Amino acid sequence: MVEHGDIRVVHRGGSKINFREPVITHDSRYLLCASGECVKVFSTSTEECIHDLRGHTGLVTGVLLKPSNHLQVYSCSADGTVRLWDYTDGILIKTYVIGCPVYSICASANHEGVIFIVTPMLSDKRSDLFQLVAVDLPQSGDQLVEARELSAVLSDVSSNPAAIVFGRGGEYIASANGLHLEVYFFKKQKSYRFSLKEDNKKGGKNTVTCVACHPKDDCIATGHEDGKIRLWRNFNHKKEYTYSTLHWHHSAVSSLCFTPEGTNLLSGGMESVLVQWRYNQESERDFLPRLGSAITHITVSPDGALFCTSHSDNKITIIQSCVKVSAVIQGLVKGESVRTDMMVDPRSKSLVLNGKPGHLQFYSLPRDKLLYNLDIVQQEYIHESGLEQFEVVKAAFDASGSWLATVEERKQKDAELELNLKLWAFDEQTQSFVLNTTISAPHEARITAMCFCHATDSQTTMLVSTSKDGHFKAWQLVSDRALYRKAEFGPSWSCDFVGAYHGLVPECCCFSADGSLLAVSFQEVVTVWSPASWELLTTLSQPPKAVRDLCFGRLSCSKYLLGTTANNLLCCWNLLTCSLEWSTSMDISLLLADPLTENMAAFCCQAGSTDLFVFKPSEPRPVFSQKAVCSGKVTRAVFAPREEMLESCEESSQWLNHSQLYFLTPYMDLMTFTTKAEEDRLMASSKQLVIDDSVAMTPFYLLLGKHRQQEDADPLSGLSAERRPLPQCSVAIKELLQTPAHVLPSTSFLCSMFVQSLLISVTNGRSVETKHVEEEMESEKEEEDSEGEMESSTQRPEQASLGGQAAPALTKAQLRELKRVKKLDHSWFPGLLHS
Repeated sequence: MVEHGDIRVVHRGGSKINFREPVITHDSRYLLCASGECVKVFSTSTEECIHDLRGHTGLVTGVLLKPSNHLQVYSCSADGTVRLWDYTDGILIKTYVIGCPVYSICASANHEGVIFIVTPMLSDKRSDLFQLVAVDLPQSGDQLVEARELSAVLSDVSSNPAAIVFGRGGEYIASANGLHLEVYFFKKQKSYRFSLKEDNKKGGKNTVTCVACHPKDDCIATGHEDGKIRLWRNFNHKKEYTYSTLHWHHSAVSSLCFTPEGTNLLSGGMESVLVQWRYNQESERDFLPRLGSAITHITVSPDGALFCTSHSDNKITIIQSCVKVSAVIQGLVKGESVRTDMMVDPRSKSLVLNGKPGHLQFYSLPRDKLLYNLDIVQQEYIHESGLEQFEVVKAAFDASGSWLATVEERKQKDAELELNLKLWAFDEQTQSFVLNTTISAPHEARITAMCFCHATDSQTTMLVSTSKDGHFKAWQLVSDRALYRKAEFGPSWSCDFVGAYHGLVPECCCFSADGSLLAVSFQEVVTVWSPASWELLTTLSQPPKAVRDLCFGRLSCSKYLLGTTANNLLCCWNLLTCSLEWSTSMDISLLLADPLTENMAAFCCQAGSTDLFVFKPSEPRPVFSQKAVCSGKVTRAVFAPREEMLESCEESSQWLNHSQLYFLTPYMDLMTFTTKAEEDRLMASSKQLVIDDSVAMTPFYLLLGKHRQQEDADPLSGLSAERRPLPQCSVAIKELLQTPAHVLPSTSFLCSMFVQSLLISVTNGRSVETKHVEEEMESEKEEEDSEGEMESSTQRPEQASLGGQAAPALTKAQLRELKRVKKLDHSWFPGLLHS
């Protein structure tokens, strides 16, 4: 987290849900996992996110069910706090301030009121040394509690939570770090340390990667880098310990977990296979293969009914007793690298980038959920290191989202580069993209850039690609309907123009907002072309270094063209004068424009971190700047349009009103910028449990409440007054809903009071329906008198009676007739009177 004034950098969407081991509740209904700066609560049956537990200001590093209360959960964070939540209602119960970063948390039923956390060793300044400490949680009624009394248990431990686990319900704790296994007994207050050699006799690596303890027996299982599993016994005597070895995995074991009864041991690793070992019968194994990607964590529900595996592609798989997959919770796929740019689908407003191998993923940022994967390569991916396979390297959308262009390539050692350019058309029926045209070998060398003409009023759809072969090509959608009707084919794409400039290699291309200009950079020369006639209009060459990025200005700044150069310069050309307007020395790694405003964002790499500058090409002063938004170099970012405008009044945050800026860090974390007001609004919405002080917020209410608001806004609705909450019943319902159940009186005592609060009172012998009709008629009378449309002498008897004694009650037949007449169109009547 980086904070600067009113704006700070947060994990808003697409955060890792596989960062730490998830937790399954005791009733197996919910799954909780750390996700950026919050804890997500998912339904194990519907895969939907029920709650976002927000409150931490740093990365959440652990989630743990409270041993003494199955409805509460602890979360720890790098912000130096441990928070206690009621996950069913999404309420923050208590915050314990530790005072130093917390990297993992564990607890047991034998240690009531005590939690164990991993923190940096305070006596050593090196960040790679950690210690396990016990924290006594103070009993206090305050929501914010200081908990700074820490008791050291073990030193030199790993910050990985998979390396520290309790055994036999909390009698001892096992910790692994590198080649060492240490077991601490609480009753003896003594620890035993076991060390392994770095390599065994057969060349295997003995480094410990994970630990699991049997729930009933004195048995510790350790996973190692060479794929072996060791079962340790007799470890309460250092000289008499023994261990047996299990081996199936061909690479490092990433996670181990015993079932609650201890009858089975689960293991997983790079093979994407969940292995179930029978305890004391290790020769009998069960496998659940083809889980999609490498397993990083394994969890079992307390009743043993559900297994849960986290995967390297940011996915959580819920499995029914190692038999079949029942649900998949997919986050933003985090691969090793993103070859395509980050894009926003104009139709679904979803984030689009590389996903699974050979796919593009469509990710909803507002819902923080994967919508679907689009198979681009359409070939089976083989998980084998060193095997060259087709990869999606480029992608682009047109302005309306009707067309998607992709480039896939494969380079084998002793073969030429294989290239495919594919054009995908959006299908309204399937609501997905369907392959329309495949162009094999569109260029003779690797494609460096690709962009659509985004002019909304353009008669033709055009795509431009640049290549290392020294040419750029314009691809156009064939619009001759007679041609493809005769051939019984739909519209297809073909090459319309091939351009070059003095044999130089084009690096990037960009269309102006109105589509009238195309800029293509040929090393140090920027060429400007007219797509209508393919005439070279002008060339810009200042200074003599290769141009890496090109970007046209928007709206009032459309006359400017900006580019970055290899010698760390940002240049701005005025297209009206064809001269350099200004330039500045900046090492810009990424330059992009906001499609909805004149703003541009420049990410600059300096001293091992990235700075952000938001500016308008027409103004010398930046609109916003922030140092060190992340470590490393940012090469992928995008402006995503907001569903609702922020309307921020602060000058430094107005650039966030229309669009939200997302960027990928070198560690594949998706970050965004947010204001304090937006954070407070999200916090308030997550804490809101009731609406109108009387109605609980449920999915049914959200549907019914919207319908009621529409009816209340309808002036022709005769029952809108009856559907408003009655003031005489709100207090009783509020007390009934908000008072804890264990302090409420008996149900028989509350029943009569509750029913009476819902009844509609009748006064003066008139029903509420009759009074409502009279009130409407009186309002009509006042409106007509104010407009002077009717004489006072023409008042109806019903209206005149309102000024004196009470009007007689209407029968049901009269009320129905009155409603029918009221709905008739009387707009012709005033015109008849004036005529």
